[in-house]
Amino acid sequence: MRDAITGLIGRYDQLGRYLDRDAIDRISGYFSEAQLRLAAVELINREAAEIVREASQRLWLADPELLLPGGNAYTTRRWAACLRDMDYFLRYASYALVADDSTILNERVLNGLDDTYKSLGVPTGPTVRSIALMADVVCEQLSDAGAGSAEAINTIVRAPFEHLCRGLADTNVRAR
Repeated sequence: MRDAITGLIGRYDQLGRYLDRDAIDRISGYFSEAQLRLAAVELINREAAEIVREASQRLWLADPELLLPGGNAYTTRRWAACLRDMDYFLRYASYALVADDSTILNERVLNGLDDTYKSLGVPTGPTVRSIALMADVVCEQLSDAGAGSAEAINTIVRAPFEHLCRGLADTNVRAR
């Protein structure tokens, strides 16, 4: 797994170039955002179960048919699998958040997920909504804790969640 700094240095090394002003500005930006990134990851580590619980409750309230017979989260086994997958997405989003590189989610999460979900008959629509809801919960809790400006929180913290949502939406099997 790479991070923003390793990727940047790797590109300059391949070109045989010294770090220029753009590279130095990118590195400076990465370090200036470090406190917020670490606060977000610490929150996720500490409150992962609560984040998943709150996001799932919001999903079920907005889409109660998911829990009814014929719904994708009907039966305890399917419901537990939904929560497990939400936790999985949250954990990987935290890795991408601290690395400042959402593209690591392609290799680790998104590649092959379409085939897996298709083979299991899992629609991606509710999954995308649950990921967006987890981003909402994390951003709300960071904002409530005064971890940064609303703009910084929404720009920095939402990035990996939005990358997951876009990646899954591109491979949307069906809306439900």
